[in-house]
Amino acid sequence: MRVTTHSDYALRVLIFAALQGEKPCRIEDVAERYRVSKSHLTKVVWSLSSAGFLVTSRGRAGGLRLARPPEEINLGDVMRATEDNGALVECFNASGLCVITPACKARRIFREALEAFHAVFDKYTLADLMTRERDLRNVLGLEPA
Repeated sequence: MRVTTHSDYALRVLIFAALQGEKPCRIEDVAERYRVSKSHLTKVVWSLSSAGFLVTSRGRAGGLRLARPPEEINLGDVMRATEDNGALVECFNASGLCVITPACKARRIFREALEAFHAVFDKYTLADLMTRERDLRNVLGLEPA
């Protein structure tokens, strides 16, 4: 299995927002610190906001911030919201065009693997990613809290 860039960036945005606390941050700042595309991050922020993980506001004092404390943001929920439809293989798609699907047991095995993948992330919250906050701040060039 491979985590999409969208989900990878989603976790990074959430970490950055968590480091900011109640202070809103701008997409431009996140993109600059992580050295990633602003336009790609805009899509990521939109999906995180739509899923209820971020609150965004426009204007001079606008920006993004966590919608709830890091301890309340489950990583399994984030992964489900940001990964595409979970179609690991063709037979998971609605169009499922693989000719052997009716006789194949692989679908069940792939479904079990996907459930195991999510089960691992379900055990953790955003707070678990923040245990080395001082180091994260240092690497991202952010001032100490």
